[in-house]
Amino acid sequence: MTTFHVALSGATKDYGPQRAVNDVDLKLRPGECVALAGHNGAGKSTLIKLILGLIRPSAGQVLLLGQEASSRAAVDMRNHVGYLPETVALHPSLTGAETLAFYARLKRQPLSGNTALLARVGIAQAAKRRVGGYSKGMRQRLALAQALLGAPKVLLFDEPTTGLDPASRLMFYEIVRELRNNGSTVLLSTHALSELDGHTDRIVVMKNGHKIADGSMSQLRHSADLPIRIRLRLAAGSSAPGQLPDAWQRINETQFELACSEQGKVAAIQSIGAIGLPIDDIEIHTPTLDDMYAHFLRREDA
Repeated sequence: MTTFHVALSGATKDYGPQRAVNDVDLKLRPGECVALAGHNGAGKSTLIKLILGLIRPSAGQVLLLGQEASSRAAVDMRNHVGYLPETVALHPSLTGAETLAFYARLKRQPLSGNTALLARVGIAQAAKRRVGGYSKGMRQRLALAQALLGAPKVLLFDEPTTGLDPASRLMFYEIVRELRNNGSTVLLSTHALSELDGHTDRIVVMKNGHKIADGSMSQLRHSADLPIRIRLRLAAGSSAPGQLPDAWQRINETQFELACSEQGKVAAIQSIGAIGLPIDDIEIHTPTLDDMYAHFLRREDA
């Protein structure tokens, strides 16, 4: 039984003198969604191509469902893999239904579930329209449908929410949640870091081919140790300055702010009860994934 759906050990890929992926270890479990973050040229797309078996590693090992990803033995495994590329190229003269039927035949999947799949991604009403008349978001949803053909065990998404409106992005992450619950492994590469919170189990940060961070949001917050800001709004007419500890900074007559570390967050919140003043509101501002991502990149440059 395969413990990991995807396992990279010391994976390295060179293109002549350029090293696109450098000694990366990465393991993806069944029922796990992992986000891949990094600037252009960080190695994200190369990593996905290695997992798909489209290219061979220059060094190290890449296993897909227990087989060497680029080996002949892995060819049959690819029917259990769904892939949504960053740039979607669909034939404009085919209808949505014809396009999905074409990909289903390529993956040797029955056509009987295609209608339900088009409905699942929200374009059943456009199934008989030519793709050339689709909006960018509709083409993206059709491409997502082809990636879902055959209930794949591994799904690789490269910028999957590009062109999707807010409602369609929510639909996409609902599908991701269903896939995770059914035991599929999801790896998604994205620049839209702000929308990841609550939708992924781990975030892997890449820079210049290296993996520089790997963990849950909580783990990354502890690793980055960026300041957390707690803001109080006192009831109107409260007299605060002499009763608040010096660490609290005045914003205006009724609002005060405290900056603390991730490790000191609980103690700081507990200390609010000792203030003894009527409080109208409390806001806790934690570092965003964008903040942590920028921190990890700066840390590597230091």
